[in-house]
Amino acid sequence: MLQHMNEKPVPPRRAVVIGAGGFVGGAIASALRRDGVPTLALTRKEVDLLAGDAVAALSGLLQADDALVFVSAVAPVRNSTQLIQNLRMAEVVGQVTLAHTVAHVVYISSDAVYADDANPVVEGSCCQPSSMHGMMHAARELMLRTEIKAPLAILRPSLLYGAGDPHNGYGPNRFRRLAIKGERITLFGNGEEMRDHIYIEDVGRLVASVLVHRSAGVLNVATGVSTSFHRIAEMIAARASKAVDIIGTPRQNPITHRHFDITACLKAFPQFRYTPLAVGLELSERAAI
Repeated sequence: MLQHMNEKPVPPRRAVVIGAGGFVGGAIASALRRDGVPTLALTRKEVDLLAGDAVAALSGLLQADDALVFVSAVAPVRNSTQLIQNLRMAEVVGQVTLAHTVAHVVYISSDAVYADDANPVVEGSCCQPSSMHGMMHAARELMLRTEIKAPLAILRPSLLYGAGDPHNGYGPNRFRRLAIKGERITLFGNGEEMRDHIYIEDVGRLVASVLVHRSAGVLNVATGVSTSFHRIAEMIAARASKAVDIIGTPRQNPITHRHFDITACLKAFPQFRYTPLAVGLELSERAAI
């Protein structure tokens, strides 16, 4: 759960978003700018966390009492080389915070750190990743907890969707792109798996709330409502201008579901509301036009 260091919202002196060129980092930087928070958006062009001079380069851009939002990652992680690269990136951030007085650090992790059979998932659920991607985030969380002395907030989003996603992963983003082209949507099995899907703009809004409250601790980023992939495909196909077929395929893996108990989020931010899936899908479609 989160602990708020600021009883009343106080914007940070400046927010530095490391990884602002990506899907998640870009949404966070945009949300902060909309809220009027002075924001330094760093992409790989400004700081390459895998370069030999990364510590010096990042240190040279920081000011006293900056709030850091660490998003950068080589993702999704599929092999040991990418795993090590991600740990090196976290090492750089940790070293920089030891040399600078930062006011706050927010790390964007993933719900992949949890065991597959953790249901319902809460912030205290066992961290038992079953993938290289989940292992990467779990290791980076431990590194940051060990090295960072400033208040540290770790956010663990569930599956994200939105118009700017570059990965075209299985789910709303891929389904929408197929529907736009009038191509069929192919499901794993019959798409029975249920997952909690988060509209990308909600991540930006939630990070903004974490920053103004200078929150520390762990928070899952999830709506509390799980939907099957088949139902999502139906929703997207119904909105398509062309007829879209939805087909199943022989199942290769067991059916798994994931549900979240979002009590901690409701307690931390009683006024915060997630975008309903139907609304988020419509907004994603509009943004893609």
